[in-house]
Amino acid sequence: MLAWSALQQIAIDLTTSLRAHDRYQRLLDVVRSAIPCDATALLALRDGALTPLAVRGLSAQVLGMRFAPAAHPRLQAILRSATPLRFAANSALPDPFDGLVDGAPGGPPRSAAMPHVHDCLGCPLMAEGHVVGVLTADALAPGAFDGLDQDLLIALGALAGAALHTARLIEAVEAVADQRGMVVAELTRPSAGTGGAPMIGTSAAMEIVRQEIDAVAITDFPVLILGETGVGKELVARGIHTASHRRAAPFIQVNCAALPESLVESELFGHVRGAFTGAIATRPGKFEIADGGTLFLDEIGELPLGVQAKLLRALQEGEIQRVGADKPIRVDVRILTATNRDLVREVAEARFRADLYHRLDVFPLRVPPLRERRVLPRPLPRPARAAPHRPGTGGDRDPRGRRVAGQRSRARPRAREGRAASADPDTARRTDPDRGQRSRSERAAPGRRGRRPAVRGAGRPRRRGTAVPARRDRRAQARSDRGNARADRR
Repeated sequence: MLAWSALQQIAIDLTTSLRAHDRYQRLLDVVRSAIPCDATALLALRDGALTPLAVRGLSAQVLGMRFAPAAHPRLQAILRSATPLRFAANSALPDPFDGLVDGAPGGPPRSAAMPHVHDCLGCPLMAEGHVVGVLTADALAPGAFDGLDQDLLIALGALAGAALHTARLIEAVEAVADQRGMVVAELTRPSAGTGGAPMIGTSAAMEIVRQEIDAVAITDFPVLILGETGVGKELVARGIHTASHRRAAPFIQVNCAALPESLVESELFGHVRGAFTGAIATRPGKFEIADGGTLFLDEIGELPLGVQAKLLRALQEGEIQRVGADKPIRVDVRILTATNRDLVREVAEARFRADLYHRLDVFPLRVPPLRERRVLPRPLPRPARAAPHRPGTGGDRDPRGRRVAGQRSRARPRAREGRAASADPDTARRTDPDRGQRSRSERAAPGRRGRRPAVRGAGRPRRRGTAVPARRDRRAQARSDRGNARADRR
């Protein structure tokens, strides 16, 4: 009855909301209560190798190991079997956990591992018709598994396989949720750059750059963007990402020159809790955040040599490893890099790895500076010179400079009255009774009869260095005319 209650507990755990690690530990606790064993292990089949997810009664170093089935005959036999498989105490096949099982209760301390395992049991874990992992149980006493029911072991393996499959699905959903959350946080972070501004310019040099962007965007090749500071290398990288099939995935930018050397590895590849002082929680790096998208490494020439080796591994194998972690993580990221340095010289002076440079320089793209762009961008439209005046305000004129009909003059009242009086013949006769008897030349100088006096000094040759007194004489004549006009009106 105890064994069947253990199966019931596994079924109940399938419906509870537990994190993947907690679900694995609960599964092993239930297995140890149903099977008289000293050590159990839950291993998942990933990329052709078995990776321990949780252990009970085994040394802690087992969690950092990977078991290739070809190198461990017992594990390979379990994977090929359709039912639970038991190995006798005198089996000639080597046990993968020899020397890794802690002492039995009441025996030596747990730190002292027993050198040999006597009885071994393995169950292949199936999900949707495929083997997803292995559940093992080891006992120090020979014959510990003699009285186990085969049907019970089959049911136990089926439920354990379902639990493992469910836990892996939950783990994948959690990883995607964390990755999407980091993407949102990264994309909503205020940018100090130009953002997604389009490239402008119609010169032949810029047309070549656009053609190269269109040619390389449809591939997943690494692109090395070269150019001086301020030529728009980030805009080129964004253009490549926008024109690629990864446009719906995140575009993550990292300025390598702005990262401290002690934190650049954690920023790129992430870290686990307790990896270093201040690592209070597990944090994914930029590679994991950009999974499925594009990672733009600006100022790649500033990257330390120690980090360059890990970046090379990420480019070659598509795997990264968090700081303090013991297992790699596969990522699918396109790498775009940019620099204003001469990397060939950096390689020659041993400041940049030659193998990394050849990995990045698959498609070099040079952005020309502004002095090489012969045609400047189109000028912006000029604003209007001045707002048009309303009719009658004195500012409306036709293209030839004449006043628009219907406008009022801005002249002073006395000047308007004077012009009106001169335009009216009756008014002119009342103000000047002798107007009709005077000639045109006489009317030109009011108040003076006869010929207009000649200007003093007119017609004489002017000596060098002397001023012509014509202006002074005209002023005096004007004052005299005004006095005569006042006398006539009286």
